[in-house]
Amino acid sequence: MSVPSSARRPSGSGLAEALLTWFDQHRRPLPWRRDRDPYKIWVAEVLLQQTRVVAVVPRFESFVQRFPDVRTLAAAREDDVLKEWEGAGYYARARHLRQAAVELVRDHEAKLPRSAAELAKLPGIGPYVSAAIASLAYDEPVVALEANGLRVAARWTLETGNVRSPPVRARLREKLELELPRRRAGAFNEAVMELGETVCLPRSPDCPVCPVAVFCRARRELPDPGSIPRRSPKPARPHVVAAIVALRSGSRWLVRRRPTEGLLGGLWELPGGHLEPGETPSAAARRELREETGLSAGPLAPVGVVRHAYSHFSVDLHLFRGEVAGATTPHGDAPLRWVRPSEFARLPRPAATIRAMALLEHWEAAACRDSRSRPGRRAPSSHARPERPPHRARPRPRRA
Repeated sequence: MSVPSSARRPSGSGLAEALLTWFDQHRRPLPWRRDRDPYKIWVAEVLLQQTRVVAVVPRFESFVQRFPDVRTLAAAREDDVLKEWEGAGYYARARHLRQAAVELVRDHEAKLPRSAAELAKLPGIGPYVSAAIASLAYDEPVVALEANGLRVAARWTLETGNVRSPPVRARLREKLELELPRRRAGAFNEAVMELGETVCLPRSPDCPVCPVAVFCRARRELPDPGSIPRRSPKPARPHVVAAIVALRSGSRWLVRRRPTEGLLGGLWELPGGHLEPGETPSAAARRELREETGLSAGPLAPVGVVRHAYSHFSVDLHLFRGEVAGATTPHGDAPLRWVRPSEFARLPRPAATIRAMALLEHWEAAACRDSRSRPGRRAPSSHARPERPPHRARPRPRRA
């Protein structure tokens, strides 16, 4: 159904009233909405950054069950917090949550401040999260503007600029501040997010069921309201090729911890790194192993390739398996540790490393089955298959 071009916005904005009436009837029963616990709202809003609600719900419930309050989170080991966050991505969020919890216990009696200005002083709490906590938990009259809100406000106001630019964001914030009710600021912010999540979708907005379509300039003036906001072309995502080594000593694997700052900070992985120009994956595996750990390996068996996509690049990880040769005491800039498979599974690991270990487990099981099916071969339970297979022994002829 289309809105006639002659339609005009009613005098006196009833946008907030219409939106809140719709929200009261259609709000989803999300677990952080059961009460107005500031801690739960904080955890949920941090998880919701860069992640859809449907993926956040089970992670939120697991996280708050493990760390039910600020004091529990502050007392937890960083590895335990990262492990609980495993698979959610953007791991700096988890580290900042714990750091902020430590500060809250030390300086605020384990209570979150009530104002957005004070909340923004905590580690990892930026303008959006601070406004969301202050408005949703304490009803402070501030606009919490995230991706859904930017899209919805841009369509309401027919904003044609890039919503990622600070001047455009400032204009949209001012527009929403004009509509913000003073007594239900939190509900209004949630309603805007809900509308963007369920109705005012990025590419196919469901305008006929929108409770505030009459207030929307994109709906009134454009043949395709979904063309707002304008989308700038995404740059090509770089592709990286790397080699990693599953190095074994007896029943233990060698693992390294990534630096705390930066991509996948604080997570544990197999040693390895990027290929140099003209370098083969196996040569890169040996070089990286030597440079990162000071150790050498016997024959390296190619296990397979793990392909993984991050937010800004994709990677092919060539996985090799080998036995340590010579000294077994590693040394390098990053923490290194020999661990059993069960110990490694309890450490926080990147998703690509989890996939690499699953591939390795499958490869070793197949190698064992293969060796048992061939006469004269033993299962390579603790030794990697050499880069060139050995001569196969011929079975002895049976006696008559």
